[in-house]
Amino acid sequence: MRVLGIETSCDETAAAVVEDGRRALSDVVATQIELHRRWGGVVPELASRAHVVQVIPVVEEAVATAGGPAAIDAIAVTSGPGLVGALLVGVQVAKALALAWDRPLVGVNHLEGHLLAAFLGERPPAFPFLGLVVSGGHTSLYAARGFGEYELLGQTRDDAAGEAFDKGAKLLGLPYPGGVAIDRLARTGDPRAVRFPKAVVKGADLAFSFSGLKTALRHEVQRRGVPEGQALADLCASYQEAIVEALLQKAFRAARRLQLPRLVLAGGVAANGRLRAAAQERAATYEDLEVIVPPVRLCTDNAAMIAVAGTHALERGLRAGRELDADPAWRLA
Repeated sequence: MRVLGIETSCDETAAAVVEDGRRALSDVVATQIELHRRWGGVVPELASRAHVVQVIPVVEEAVATAGGPAAIDAIAVTSGPGLVGALLVGVQVAKALALAWDRPLVGVNHLEGHLLAAFLGERPPAFPFLGLVVSGGHTSLYAARGFGEYELLGQTRDDAAGEAFDKGAKLLGLPYPGGVAIDRLARTGDPRAVRFPKAVVKGADLAFSFSGLKTALRHEVQRRGVPEGQALADLCASYQEAIVEALLQKAFRAARRLQLPRLVLAGGVAANGRLRAAAQERAATYEDLEVIVPPVRLCTDNAAMIAVAGTHALERGLRAGRELDADPAWRLA
């Protein structure tokens, strides 16, 4: 089965064709980083307008590379969660193509796409596994017991991890995307230079909270100003370490509690170098827990992961009709 995936949930316009849920025949992404950089974050209206301009050329390239429309067996599209205007662009294009080509259509949850992105890697995970989904809009823990079988174990109560990175970078005068800038500077910094607080969410020890950490960074900047040189690298490393430690502490706690043998990192923040390294370091102390970290290109938003999720949804008999609509608040599980 060859499935065309379309992804427009935020600021990446993407299309890909995946065969049998395992092999990407094409994978095209048009980024909007330069468009949003001057604003220090994604502007929803600008993102939607850019998708309108980019989506047809991106889809045409992905389809042509995979052998043309005749090679496409079905279409999968991200229909939520995300920015409603951005989602609508992809959904409407997918519905039009399904009608024009007479192909089955299925709507895909963006978070499920992230959870299943690892199936495009060299070592696809086996079920069950614990999925840590971390991005600019989401920080969640899921127990994945099969395709379409996900249990939400905990999520952020305020800022997502990616949001904490981006807003922290903005406080420090670093360029967008902030997570990338902090990761780069932190490589030469001392993560023990500045002590940041760890949030405790009462009554929910698998929930996350990053707003207090962001406030602590603001107080540090107000007290001492934005540092330069090595001091800036140290501050970035310390801030990053606090985020990474919070993520992994909860993830490993959940894996141990549910006796899940695998932990899969997913989402844009899973491209963070320190998070990837620290996850492997911590896993080395556990004999019965494997950590699977997808290639960086599969962590950030892409359409190949949507095609994978769509493939398995179609195999379960799911189909969408003309009534398919964008659902910006679609919850997984």
